[in-house]
Amino acid sequence: MADIALAHDYVTQRGGAERVALTLTRAFPKLPLHTTLYNPSGTFPEFGAIDVKPMPINRWKMLRAHHRLALPFLKGAISHCRVDADVLVASSSGWAHGIQTTGRKVVYCHAPARWLYQTERYAGSNNSHGIRSRAIEAVSGVVGPNLRAWDQQAAHTADRYIVNSTIIKRAVAEVYGIDAEVLPPPPALSALTATPQPIARIGQPFVLCVARLLPYKNVDTVIEAIAQIPDLDLVVVGEGPERRRLESLISHTGRTHLLGRVSDGQLRWLYENSSGLVAASYEDFGLTPLEAASFGRPTAALRDGGYLDTIVENVTGVFFEHPDVDSVASAVEEMVRLPWSTRSIINHSESFSESRFVARLRNIVEEELAHC
Repeated sequence: MADIALAHDYVTQRGGAERVALTLTRAFPKLPLHTTLYNPSGTFPEFGAIDVKPMPINRWKMLRAHHRLALPFLKGAISHCRVDADVLVASSSGWAHGIQTTGRKVVYCHAPARWLYQTERYAGSNNSHGIRSRAIEAVSGVVGPNLRAWDQQAAHTADRYIVNSTIIKRAVAEVYGIDAEVLPPPPALSALTATPQPIARIGQPFVLCVARLLPYKNVDTVIEAIAQIPDLDLVVVGEGPERRRLESLISHTGRTHLLGRVSDGQLRWLYENSSGLVAASYEDFGLTPLEAASFGRPTAALRDGGYLDTIVENVTGVFFEHPDVDSVASAVEEMVRLPWSTRSIINHSESFSESRFVARLRNIVEEELAHC
């Protein structure tokens, strides 16, 4: 019987990559998930039912709680990890692709490491984002050259590269010289997920922004844009190091609600009752517009990156050209004003089904097993 193994960078947060890691465990049930760090309280509760196998670095509580502090140590942790398997499927945005294995290696790449290849965008402006930005850029300046060399070598240990979008296919070709197959992941949340849980303090109408609170997500721009639109509230779902700065930004208005983390039931209710989604971040795969579409809700998004794969203009959403306040406000006003076909939007989301993703991934693994 073939021995298949799964891996993911670190299981410490709630995001699209972690949703994909959960999908891998459903595609190949009952298998352990190898990772560097595991923080159960910081990630999705579904990982509690999975045999998550963290590396020895996980003994450091501070690193589990703040995985970015582990950046200088992850190369060593990964380089000393060896997984015995006929095929290792590694979900990676910069680390898991370096795990050694005795058999074939299939990498599902969310993006080449942003902090290595897009440091300025990942960190944000020093003037506006302070200590975190300076720390990321300082660390990158010191260890970046060495880690880029390691990262290049790690990428070329893979036998098969799969990517989540056409923009990442181009990035992988440019950064690694690897030709990868595009396999978009399924929407993380759908109308079949969880029972709706109303949030009493949220009034309508409102638009929704679902994003980690990081500089490149441009949540501050969304907040300022919606503040310009009369009689429209904004609900922001997500946590991250930008939380305190964003709280100070909205202190003068009661029309923006920073909810932090919410349950799947609460998120379902928010999608169902929103007037649409606002997505102003630089994304490698536009996952949240597919979530919104599964509830028949349109999206106003930045014309960039993965959103070009997951939004059909004037069918499931509208685009704005730049992540500035006026452009975002104008697009949101257009989105709220336009009539939308709920059925057309839902049909689009269904073309990105989990069953399609799982079937293709299993086929890829079978193809690699044939080489063993």
